[in-house]
Amino acid sequence: MKFGAGYYSHHPVVDYFNAMDPQSYGEKPAYGAELGIKDIGMSVPMGISAANVAGIYSKIRMGAGNIEIQFPGYRMGSRNAQTPEMLGEDQRQAIRELSMANEVKFTTHASFQLMGMMGRDERGNFSIYNATQDMFELKRAIDFQADLGGGSVVIHSGEFERPMTDMYMDDETSRLNLARDPSGRLMFKQAHTQEVDARFELLDDRTHAKIETVQKNRLVAHPVWNRAEKSGWGTDQDGKNRVWIRGKEHDSSGRIIYEGDYIDYQNRKITDPYDPLKGRVPKYSQDKNLFDVRLKSFEDFKREAEEYNKYLEEKKKRKLSYYEKQYPEEAYVRATLEAQEGIARGWSLQFSARAQATIKLINKLEEAKKFYEQLESSVPKEEQWKLLKQDEELLRIVGSVSGIVQPEMKMPSEIIKRAMFDVQRTLEYDRSTAASQEQQAVDTHETKEHIITPIKRLEKHGVRLYAEAAIHALRKTRDPNNPVVVAVEHIFPERFGGHLEELKWVISKSRERMVELLTQPEIEYGVSLAPGDVKEGTKQSNPYYMGVSKDEAQKLAERHIKGTLDTGHINLWRKYWQDDPRMTREQNDDNFKKWVLSQVESLAKEGMVGNVHLADNYGYHDDHLAPGQGNSPIREIVSILKKYGYEKAVTVEPGADASTDLSDFHGLMKTWRFFGSSVYGMGFRGVGVPQTWSDVQYSFFGQNKPPYYIFGGYAPSNDWTLWSAVPLE
Repeated sequence: MKFGAGYYSHHPVVDYFNAMDPQSYGEKPAYGAELGIKDIGMSVPMGISAANVAGIYSKIRMGAGNIEIQFPGYRMGSRNAQTPEMLGEDQRQAIRELSMANEVKFTTHASFQLMGMMGRDERGNFSIYNATQDMFELKRAIDFQADLGGGSVVIHSGEFERPMTDMYMDDETSRLNLARDPSGRLMFKQAHTQEVDARFELLDDRTHAKIETVQKNRLVAHPVWNRAEKSGWGTDQDGKNRVWIRGKEHDSSGRIIYEGDYIDYQNRKITDPYDPLKGRVPKYSQDKNLFDVRLKSFEDFKREAEEYNKYLEEKKKRKLSYYEKQYPEEAYVRATLEAQEGIARGWSLQFSARAQATIKLINKLEEAKKFYEQLESSVPKEEQWKLLKQDEELLRIVGSVSGIVQPEMKMPSEIIKRAMFDVQRTLEYDRSTAASQEQQAVDTHETKEHIITPIKRLEKHGVRLYAEAAIHALRKTRDPNNPVVVAVEHIFPERFGGHLEELKWVISKSRERMVELLTQPEIEYGVSLAPGDVKEGTKQSNPYYMGVSKDEAQKLAERHIKGTLDTGHINLWRKYWQDDPRMTREQNDDNFKKWVLSQVESLAKEGMVGNVHLADNYGYHDDHLAPGQGNSPIREIVSILKKYGYEKAVTVEPGADASTDLSDFHGLMKTWRFFGSSVYGMGFRGVGVPQTWSDVQYSFFGQNKPPYYIFGGYAPSNDWTLWSAVPLE
């Protein structure tokens, strides 16, 4: 099996008597992972490694057989950080001609600043509007690649930060923690305390803004709910079906009180524990004359979430979708908001109850006022002094100076009028306070219902944007046998998508959403055809509908959404690897290597690899050493890819060599050497002395030794030839 398409005699690398023998170019190397010079290309960041098309061509003239054109710029480009739209039709045409004339394959890397489809801003909040702008960045890279022909378009998938000790993924049976091996041993953590103080971000799914960061070791005061202490006599909340429970017996309705069931203060079973008004109630302690409250840990909220999910599944009589499930970090914050909601409802009830009593008092004062007004009008003026009463309000004020200041005497109707004024003000205060507290309770409950983990936001909206970009790539593809492909790249370990299982999740979910978009005539948030018809959950005309079968749509999704495997990025997990103290350093290094290769094989065997970046490091930072210069198991990774039939782009991403060696191109030459490519024809070191890559790297290409040719006025006539008839150049 060979990688990529073959090249012919007019390729620049074989046009001249230089480092590679034409007969050997494209053949299997003598050893290594069977990657030849023609198979391994290099990346060219525009504005950094090349300033223009001529800069791209210089890499081809040096010998690069594949080029990944990379765009460091984001939205508005600059000279040193270019964007796809800075290369117009003339430049694109020139690159197309380079591709055809030199049989060079081109791929594209979208803006380095793109980190998935979550739309995170500089404040740490997420926005669908920002994410949509990021999708436009990806689309213009797709347009650029489509103008060059088919090939991959790379985008980073660094969706959001998540604790490395708690990298959970759902499957059909359970929630798996990717940070632990099958025995339960923790393989990765970012700090020695992370197992106990891991932090989780949470979002509001309406605004998508970050609303809370949950910390594992922070305890939360939470009510102890009132539960049945044993099975026995009880009724449901409607007061029906009073039964005695013996063992597993139950009535036909199933509403029987068992040990652990939520009950109210009348020992009635609560049928909907999560109802905001009629749900579970705090346990009341007769001895303390207080409601029971205790500090709960993150583990308590794991159980809380499991209980809620079980309740909801029984209620819906089906498996819950990913979005419907509650997760421990969500239950944790919901507990805090439940307390706030309870306080607000308590004050609302108290002020509402007082308002009812105040209204009764106002009615009685109104009756008393009428009575005394009639009485006062019927008594002669000279006798009215007999009706005078002490002003109780003034009496309260002058009580402390009694005997010095005498209280006033007033007619009963005047005192009642003043009392009515005061009571009405109290009523207004109680009414407005009760209303505001009830409003706060409702708002808090609503916020509680919209708390989500970031992965739910990604699953609902982010993967749709990936799918839309892939459909754009489908529409831009001219040759179905050479499609434009969105190649999502796993980026840093600290962010979701950095683990290859997370990358697989992103790819799978994006493919699923693409299938939906291609096959369903109507979708949520489609094309609005009339004013006012856009409502959450309603269906609208689908602008992406193609009318293809589901099987055909799945094939299209698999063709246009793949992953980019980066040999440097996966090695960055090394710094977080937790050694097993029972093993030697060599054994632990070997275990890390086995983990890396198992991850790569898992991705490769599912046919998800659509692009490969070759880079090396020592596991601490992504400095882009040339392959073989660090400790990433690159040869073994490539062997696995070859085993599963990978034939697409393999690109060296030079980095450190541009600073610590003579040029970025030396990174590509080191890679050729690393994979065992032979060297031919760089002059003669002496009879029987073979050429080495050191001669090539630091002579002809590096130009720090005299060239083995002359040109210009110093050259002899072109008519003169050697005895072997080889013309002198």
